[in-house]
Amino acid sequence: MRASQFFISTLKEAPSDAEIVSHQLMLRAGLIRRLAGGIYTWMPLGLRVLRKVEAIVREEMNRAGAIELLMPAVQPAELWQESGRWEQYGPELLRFKDRHQRDFVVGPTHEEVITDVVKRDIRSYRQLPRHFYQIQTKFRDEIRPRFGVMRGREFLMKDGYSFHASFEDLKREYGNMFETYTRIFTRLGLSFRAVAADPGSIGGTGSHEFHVLADSGEDAIAFCPASDYAANVELAEAVAPAQPRQAPTKAMQEVATPGKIKCADVAEFLGTGIESMVKAIAIMREAEANPFALILLRGDHDLNEIKAQKIVGRFRFAADAEIEQHLGCRPGYIGPIGTDNVAIFTDRTVALMSDFVCGANKPGFHLTGVNFARDLPEVANVADFRNVVAGDPSPDGKGRLELCRGIEVGHIFQLRTKYSEALKCSFLNEEGQPQIMEMGCYGIGVSRIVGAAIEQGHDARGIVFPRAIAPFEIVIVPVGFGKCVAVREEAKRIYDELSAAGMDVILDDRDERPGVMFADWELTGIPHRVVIGERGLKEGMAEYQSRTETEAVKVPLSKIVAFAQLKVCG
Repeated sequence: MRASQFFISTLKEAPSDAEIVSHQLMLRAGLIRRLAGGIYTWMPLGLRVLRKVEAIVREEMNRAGAIELLMPAVQPAELWQESGRWEQYGPELLRFKDRHQRDFVVGPTHEEVITDVVKRDIRSYRQLPRHFYQIQTKFRDEIRPRFGVMRGREFLMKDGYSFHASFEDLKREYGNMFETYTRIFTRLGLSFRAVAADPGSIGGTGSHEFHVLADSGEDAIAFCPASDYAANVELAEAVAPAQPRQAPTKAMQEVATPGKIKCADVAEFLGTGIESMVKAIAIMREAEANPFALILLRGDHDLNEIKAQKIVGRFRFAADAEIEQHLGCRPGYIGPIGTDNVAIFTDRTVALMSDFVCGANKPGFHLTGVNFARDLPEVANVADFRNVVAGDPSPDGKGRLELCRGIEVGHIFQLRTKYSEALKCSFLNEEGQPQIMEMGCYGIGVSRIVGAAIEQGHDARGIVFPRAIAPFEIVIVPVGFGKCVAVREEAKRIYDELSAAGMDVILDDRDERPGVMFADWELTGIPHRVVIGERGLKEGMAEYQSRTETEAVKVPLSKIVAFAQLKVCG
């Protein structure tokens, strides 16, 4: 490939609305161009990266025994109504009517479609198991698309679906996909971690997410360096303290705390540690005769809403007026004392606290020296309600947890029978009896991987792509290509020999200054560069530089091709 025949459109500065590094660099490097909010054109350079990611995903999925197909992007509403997701999915589902006023959606996912395909064509246990996948454009009407391809409305995704005669066989394929995803992200050259995760709205039982590790990641991951334990913070268990509750040593006392409504401020005012504080979070539970309730957490801990929803049921946070109605006190001073008709849910850590500080349910006052079984009823409804923090015991008992940030790029689910039962997808078992199929679901954000790779790999000069997905593996930069015949001929020789050796190489034959060419290829993340110039030719030398190095090395012209091959192929 010659640069003059390609299309390179770099920018000196990113648009002001590009918030994160990957978005900024993808625009500056000319990988993408914005068409509308969350919708981007993949430019030639970016498309090469996307196709390389896609190729690795496809190769490994085929190797794992999955079968590729392609389903329609536009789906009839009837399928979504049959599964129950027409009402459940929400405004992210782009709905429209055709000319006959029939309802359709632009597919954000394809559980309904693939289940409909399978129930029509698979009748017997002898035809199972089956695993189908596709690599296709999806659309989710995000309320606030941002971060470029990281949270766009239109995106490229690999979604796979497996069908089984038994849960045991589903678990086998789930393990197969865990190993397959591990190979995929390893081949992509990414630093990643697989973590136990919550299935979320898609449903099912078992679930693992695959995260590219990056400081800018939206997801917090808890892991134990001393073991294999890793989980999304949404799911990670906060183990109950091992020590028993201490006996009371203080009398309960009401203390004025004017204007102090935050735990940290109250603790500082009282001269105590925030870990001695108990905060009450007021919620309104759905489908409850008495919906108002309190969740008690230690002052320095944060509520994990996903855990809480599983324990308490669906809820929302109470409004200020609702808090005053039930407790006669405004937020900031509320607590569990004197709440006989209010349901109390207590975090494990709080259940073992003594002599703690909490709100007095009286404006401008808190209580100190509060104890369960003496000042308020013994704890009830004890569960894990909080996010883990660094230093917590690992749930597997093998060390302490640490936290890092990750970008979710893959997710696998044991769907079980959620969709097959709703859509009546059954088969005849060995006894000739109808039986609902077990399902698995396996997704990879193909376009998101590109953004995640850049979040993980960049520096002040631009993108640092792994070799496997770089738009080109190596660039030949001749200084004076159009002016010096010797430079031109030597550059062509090196280009031809590297191409013949199977290298993905581009020759920069543009009429540009060396600084411009160097900046363009550093910005776009090409891993390797060979420079040819008149002075070097006279010395019989070329210059080689890796994208991750700051200095070039001189290599004899007679050895530059072999040297470059060794560097590129490792």
